[in-house]
Amino acid sequence: MSGISIVGTGNMARALAGRALAGGNAVEIIGRDPARAEESAASLGGATVGAVGTAPAGDIVVLAVPYAGAAAVVREYGDALRGKVIVDITNPVAPDLRGFVVPDGSSGAQEIAGAAPEDARVVKAFNTVFSHVLAAGPAEGRPLDVFIAGDDAQAKALVSVFVETMGLRSWDIGELFMARALENVGLLELGLMNHSVKHANFSLGVTLLG
Repeated sequence: MSGISIVGTGNMARALAGRALAGGNAVEIIGRDPARAEESAASLGGATVGAVGTAPAGDIVVLAVPYAGAAAVVREYGDALRGKVIVDITNPVAPDLRGFVVPDGSSGAQEIAGAAPEDARVVKAFNTVFSHVLAAGPAEGRPLDVFIAGDDAQAKALVSVFVETMGLRSWDIGELFMARALENVGLLELGLMNHSVKHANFSLGVTLLG
């Protein structure tokens, strides 16, 4: 079991916190609005509340905030994130859904890694699962798939164990540059939602044949 600090109080933060607690993890919720953070913790039961500006308690710090503010959050914490595993769940998609708001050849995760302390380890994960789907858990007896990317094998292994405590299935897709591929999957899901599926009650995963 892991100590998890979740920065954010939105739908994805709540979904992650709920499943993490159910999996036996210690969960800390951190939000700029202390009252909302307290409300989230109380509604979940078992979570603690951290203060913005103090070092996160968890070894794993999940950035459950919009991409536009994620790097700023990392810079604000600064050395308090030294040695931490930072999990980036963002999708840096442009408002018109025609591309991304990161430089060509980069990804949201790589930009966040550039803002983090040198010995912090960034892992991309959870960006391809909608919050309500994550909160609901396995569908038709099949676990949800979570794809992860990162440069540090130990950090990815720690995140994989965390994923599995939540009853989900972890897939390592390679180094952090592969976060670009995951962010494209996030954009693909928005395309499916808007043009063919017409709702967000679905997930993408791996089916092994033979």
